[in-house]
Amino acid sequence: MVIIIDMNVTMANFKEYQVIGRRLPTESVPEPKLYRMRIFASNEVIAKSRYWYFLQKLHKVKRASGEIVSVNVISETHPTKVKNFGIWIRYDSRSGTHNLYKEFRDVTRVGAVETLYQDLAARHRARFRSIHILKVVELEKTEDVKRQYVKQFLSKDLQFPLPHRIQKSDKIFAPKRPTTFY
Repeated sequence: MVIIIDMNVTMANFKEYQVIGRRLPTESVPEPKLYRMRIFASNEVIAKSRYWYFLQKLHKVKRASGEIVSVNVISETHPTKVKNFGIWIRYDSRSGTHNLYKEFRDVTRVGAVETLYQDLAARHRARFRSIHILKVVELEKTEDVKRQYVKQFLSKDLQFPLPHRIQKSDKIFAPKRPTTFY
């Protein structure tokens, strides 16, 4: 029995990596400039690969003529507090390249980016390889939030309706069937 697993079906759990690299030292430049990037990827190998992809486009440094100095996983300082995130991205569609700004509410930066990838896959049919995250910012002030779908959660006396509550009873038998709607 042969089991075929399609790796594109499931969404990987991302981590945020800080990758620092540089050109290889030469006699003319003994200490080359360091380039640091924050990359969202499912593992360290993909993070390094994305780092070289972006570095080659931005600073003309190839993997063959460069080296990675360090790779670190960045963890969230307050992973239980709900925060608002603004994300600037650039993605390639079938018709061209587009710039986007989206806002998400999540407890971590990584969770917001995972939601972004799911959202772009659903709404725009954008693949992981065609999405370039430019900047992820935590929005501390409520005035900084622009999108209405995030603003609706910012009011102080926010309540959610509970329309389908089931009443608990100590009795084993009841004289009539319970109703769960009010």
